[in-house]
Amino acid sequence: MRTLDAVQRTGAWSRVRALLAKELLDLRQNPGIFWPALLTAAIALALPFVIAIVIPIATGERFSDSSDFEVAVEMSRSQPGTSTLDPEGAIQAFIFQQFLPLLVLAPVAASMSVAAFSVIGEKQARTLEPLLATPITTGELLAAKVLGSLLPALALTIACFAVYLTGVATFARAGVYGILLGARSLGVVFLLGPLAALAALQLAVCVSSRVNDSRSAQQIGALIILPLAGLLIAQLTGRFTLTVPLILLIAGALVSLNLLLVAIGITLFDRESILTRWN
Repeated sequence: MRTLDAVQRTGAWSRVRALLAKELLDLRQNPGIFWPALLTAAIALALPFVIAIVIPIATGERFSDSSDFEVAVEMSRSQPGTSTLDPEGAIQAFIFQQFLPLLVLAPVAASMSVAAFSVIGEKQARTLEPLLATPITTGELLAAKVLGSLLPALALTIACFAVYLTGVATFARAGVYGILLGARSLGVVFLLGPLAALAALQLAVCVSSRVNDSRSAQQIGALIILPLAGLLIAQLTGRFTLTVPLILLIAGALVSLNLLLVAIGITLFDRESILTRWN
């Protein structure tokens, strides 16, 4: 009730901030929402280390001793900053870069879970109706819901990349971690990742306004994961490489998609329909 009073008394930004504080407090009280995202993050972090570090140690054979990885060395050598790496280091740099899109899946999973809980959890707890009865606009309400979902996803992105970079600096060949600080790697993690997470959570919010099952919202939001998974598979098979211009092109497409989803979200999040037909 204190949050609702604040919403009624204050201006637009203050209303968004008050609702955002409420969203983050609800998340603190329901930490189980993050388990799917944390599991995804753990797998995304562990897999490249198993391939690049554990397997060569377990088999006693370096990747650079096999002719199968000559293409990986050549592809890695074409990037800035790899000239000082030995063949084994070049292969490790190739592997760790190729798995970067997998790190994007963790914040996407987090955003879908949080966004679905944000709307459907309130509908089930019967706290959404009093909120919709306040003078807050639909745009302000969605802004608070989106920020409440996006900020934890961004925090997870930063944490995953910090752990990833620390692990590479600790266990990989000297200088390999520097490749992950290039424009290509940072663009994948800090540009494509947040934009994909934003699109996923907006899809989840749109669906949540029409259903009472969070799993349905998460399944629709998972549509964002499919092209990301395809991107990962295409990279691993060597069909193409994510260059900086391609990253910017994909980012532009995601920005356009997010703007479209904003318009759709405001249209779908109709107060009267939610209060009467969909609760």
